[in-house]
Amino acid sequence: MKDYTQSITDEMRDRIREALHEDIPTIDVTSVATVSSGAMGEAIFCAKADGILAGIDIALEVFSLVEGDTVGIEKHINDGATLKNGDKIAAVKGSLRTLLAGERTALNLLQRMSGIATTTRKYVDAVHGTKATILDTRKTAPLLRPFDRYAVRTGGAQNHRYSLSDMILVKDNHIAANAGNVETVVAKLKDYFSKEAKVKVEIEVTTLDQLSILLEKGRGIVDRVMFDNFPIDDLAEGIQMNDDTFETEASGGITLATIRHVAETGVDFISVGALTHSVVALDISLEM
Repeated sequence: MKDYTQSITDEMRDRIREALHEDIPTIDVTSVATVSSGAMGEAIFCAKADGILAGIDIALEVFSLVEGDTVGIEKHINDGATLKNGDKIAAVKGSLRTLLAGERTALNLLQRMSGIATTTRKYVDAVHGTKATILDTRKTAPLLRPFDRYAVRTGGAQNHRYSLSDMILVKDNHIAANAGNVETVVAKLKDYFSKEAKVKVEIEVTTLDQLSILLEKGRGIVDRVMFDNFPIDDLAEGIQMNDDTFETEASGGITLATIRHVAETGVDFISVGALTHSVVALDISLEM
């Protein structure tokens, strides 16, 4: 199994600090009022449902960032592992005030990330044996993108572009802004790359006629074609027309019930927004 223990980046730590400030803008007034300052204890993360673990190191890091406090950590299960209801995942020892202050932020991240990884694994398993690779999208919760994307990788899929700065992805609205003319878009891309360094280009098509134009005009410019909301028969025809000229991606309304049929067309990538925009948190508790 891949080692996911070195997963925390400076960006993630900054986001954790923001989350802690959101939850504790001044003090945890309840704990200050009811828990002695010197009281020590232990909190145990326990799985309350079956699934895939993602984010345990990140959840544990939360307690280290609560006012810079020092905690003891004992981890039993690593990210990427299959959880069973009742599994003890990790334990944190330290000031009870620290454990109580970090509890909700840690669980929010861990439950969300594990939910994403669990759903992702189902999609990955559904296309097993085909050439299709599952991708996420930018449909992430604001400011949670680094955590969401890590969870997708933990579930066995790959990440699409991180941001609008990473690659050119021409969507239907970009084409509409050019009077619906794909050929005009390709011409503008050629002009852009005459002045700027080439970056990866993906263009979304909604008809086979648009694909025909790209096959005629887009060689050397286009790297990948995205088939958006194509019926299965049209998608299969588009894959045959493409004949490995460009990388291919299917997107739009793809579910666990339909993804196997999509993968069997021979498409290279399948992007699924539901991995991160419709998250069902995995039930995990923190028991003091």
